[in-house]
Amino acid sequence: MSLLFEPLRLRDLTVTNRVWLAPMCQYSARDGLPGDWHLAHLGARAAGGFGLLITEATAVVPEGRITAHDTGLWDDAQIAAWRRITGFVHEQGAAIGVQLAHAGRKASVHRPWAPVQGTVPGAEGGWPTLGPSEQPFPGYAAPAAMTSEQVAAVPEQFAAAARRAHAAGFDAVELHAAHGYLLHQFLSPLTNDRSDRYGGTPANRARLLIEVADAVRAVWPDGKPLLVRVSATDWADGGLQADDVAQVVKELRAHGVDLADVSTGGLVPATVPTAPGYQVPHARTVREVAGITTAAVGLITSAHQAEQVLVVGAADAVLLGRPALRDPHWPLRAARELGDAVAWPPQYQRAAWR
Repeated sequence: MSLLFEPLRLRDLTVTNRVWLAPMCQYSARDGLPGDWHLAHLGARAAGGFGLLITEATAVVPEGRITAHDTGLWDDAQIAAWRRITGFVHEQGAAIGVQLAHAGRKASVHRPWAPVQGTVPGAEGGWPTLGPSEQPFPGYAAPAAMTSEQVAAVPEQFAAAARRAHAAGFDAVELHAAHGYLLHQFLSPLTNDRSDRYGGTPANRARLLIEVADAVRAVWPDGKPLLVRVSATDWADGGLQADDVAQVVKELRAHGVDLADVSTGGLVPATVPTAPGYQVPHARTVREVAGITTAAVGLITSAHQAEQVLVVGAADAVLLGRPALRDPHWPLRAARELGDAVAWPPQYQRAAWR
């Protein structure tokens, strides 16, 4: 059997294979509640053979949403809606994790397909945003610099959402510290010019993320894995580089984080040298420096390419984004191309390749 279809164990969770669904925002929730679209979207990929599904960025507080249409886990009323989805995913033999997030200065914007872009005005349902400092994301409204009390409240906001995630039946939690959202904003010197204990030195800039990891690990069951998504480079002069982020991840491993989901960019507009597998070397750096299980993502499109990422030791799993949107049964097709025999849903077995 190929490495892609070998199981991977994270604490007490055994994921059936190493081809996973990347978190991708659907911008289709109402009051933070996932609905039929989310059930169909995630359910199809579970039936299609993905071993682990990671939900879209799910806000820990209403003001932490990217858009008003994001999913959330800030209220107990959202637990049952998520449980409906996790239950169906489990029936298909897949595992599911939730990506917990706070958008910080990138909150309160229009959906990508809206006729206008940028910050939503208050008169149209937008809300004030927060960040480490008053620097705006280009084209967005300037955030208010967070007070010490507001920063101190963030770990418990993530922990409360993690408690609800457990009640909702999730197998894993992923902390979103990438793509220019709040935890990433604190990590990078490009967006964090604070002079208190959360700014200045690399250790101070990483403090909030580590405090969040500690708070979540304290309430998240010991047998369930804790993941973190990081941007290994800001693709900008003076910003984070892979070695910087790898050191942060190494520290997070000592605080109970089990896997690093390695992406790049999103903090500031930048020219990114995209090419097939362009982010894989960053996953390898984090894996080798931090000594942690990693997942790679970014223009991984074919079965043999995904397999090679694992063969060369660049990562322990691969996450698919756009290829999974195009083909919800990507793992079943990949298994055939690699010569592996994997189980099909019984409802679809008449169509399985022989």
